[in-house]
Amino acid sequence: MIETWRWFGPADNISLAEVLQTGATGIVTALHEVPNGALWTIDAIQHRKDMIEAAGLTWEVVESVPVHEDIKTGAPGWQALADTWAQSVVNLAQCGLATVCYNFMPVLDWARTDLNYELPDGARCLRFDNDAFAAFDMFILERPGAEDDYQNQAEAKALFDDLDDAAKTRLTATILAGLPGAEESYSIDQFRAQLARYDGIGTQELRANLAAFLARVLPVIEAVDARLAIHPDDPPRAIFGLPRIVSTAGDLTVIAAMSDSPANGFTFCTGSYGVRTDNDLPAMLQQIGDRVRFLHLRNTKREASPHSFHEAGHLTGDVDMAKIMAIALQLAQTSGALPFRPGHGHALLQDQQGNSTPGYPLIGRLRGLAELRGLLLGLQTGMSG
Repeated sequence: MIETWRWFGPADNISLAEVLQTGATGIVTALHEVPNGALWTIDAIQHRKDMIEAAGLTWEVVESVPVHEDIKTGAPGWQALADTWAQSVVNLAQCGLATVCYNFMPVLDWARTDLNYELPDGARCLRFDNDAFAAFDMFILERPGAEDDYQNQAEAKALFDDLDDAAKTRLTATILAGLPGAEESYSIDQFRAQLARYDGIGTQELRANLAAFLARVLPVIEAVDARLAIHPDDPPRAIFGLPRIVSTAGDLTVIAAMSDSPANGFTFCTGSYGVRTDNDLPAMLQQIGDRVRFLHLRNTKREASPHSFHEAGHLTGDVDMAKIMAIALQLAQTSGALPFRPGHGHALLQDQQGNSTPGYPLIGRLRGLAELRGLLLGLQTGMSG
């Protein structure tokens, strides 16, 4: 298994020299500066790859090549955008980059309501508070029909009534302004306009649009031996009335059946799938093991309030990380090298001094990577013994 680290490019406040000291050997990154829908050129890709290799690391996984909203909605002209997307993947493959993570989440990428939730030990983490999310949806965004989606209306109203203007602004920015690696950010009015584009698009329609996209791009991508790895929804359920189609074991079955091409693969994110009580993660990993191209190993802790959760320590949340790692190790032995990275880490120690990217701190992820490496070594030793 290949130990990797997500790096957000030259603008990242963590340098490649610092990444090298974590023990990771591979980099997970993207050309974040390229607008959605634009072509990733060979020159730009090679320049970034050369930069990484000059630091003594390798670019192992591309995360992500954004899928334009017109593709997700099946808007007129989506085919040209899909062709450009496929050509970007071809260009990556020509530069020796064969594994591409992507997602098909409508409008928003991942969503949280708190970027600095304090845990009992003083560490800070990302949190999704369903009461706060409902308060934003019903009383700040004022989405028509939002109240039909929440059984916690009283709790959300009480929370909203306690928010001052600064807290409302902060909550809005956290949800809409774009978290690290997010593909877009919006104002309230822009977000309302984006939601309107999905009128009439439900689960079946979004699945059909994904199937059409894959049917168009997979033959091109398979021809250059590249592999796609779709990331699950985060959180793994419908939000803002938008369908989400990569959240459950049933969703994985549907996507796998869209094409038997080896290029039609999955990113298995334990933190995303682990939020749902009805997801049996070990069974899911075994179910699609031959299609898994990339692992996000992070942990989440479900809270008493339904749908609320926070990022846990890598070995201490609801996910049985030892069981997941044991299955992953078996997959890697049969199918070849399998890259993994520590997911969202806690902000620890100097991470909290104001220079830590939410969800992607240096020390917190270093701790997570060290714990995962230790777990991996223990499992390898036990298997060899």
